[in-house]
Amino acid sequence: MAGQFRSYVWDPLLILSQIVLMQTVYYGSLGLWLALVDALVRSTPSLDQMFDAEILGFSTPPGRLSMMSFILNALTCALGLLYFIRRGKQCLDFTVTVHFFHLLGCWFYSSRFPSALTWWLVQAVCIALMAVIGEYLCLRTELKEIPLSSAPKSNV
Repeated sequence: MAGQFRSYVWDPLLILSQIVLMQTVYYGSLGLWLALVDALVRSTPSLDQMFDAEILGFSTPPGRLSMMSFILNALTCALGLLYFIRRGKQCLDFTVTVHFFHLLGCWFYSSRFPSALTWWLVQAVCIALMAVIGEYLCLRTELKEIPLSSAPKSNV
């Protein structure tokens, strides 16, 4: 299969490094969005905003602001999928993996399984946004026209 277009070899090190990179993008950009939102409303930053499922909610201003940060983070991570994963058909896989590890992090941080309905709704919306927008962006680059000749064009 040497002549096959885009033939890929199973490379667990590449996959593992992409997972670590996407986790870094996820938590780095989420931290930046939360810090920006906290600075705008003069609130004290806390890891609870990232990892406590009870913080997210429609009833309190900090809950709404945290939800907004998670939504904006999904859009930012879609760009991470474009630049670091670059394959439309892998976007959903990496999105679910990132959010699965976030679920484990929340479970570990709060010592209980997240049971708040709003947390699950926010995560579902974020998964959908990140996967769909990331796949759209990746497919746009995958479907770009490939130049067939490298010779300069001449006007005849």
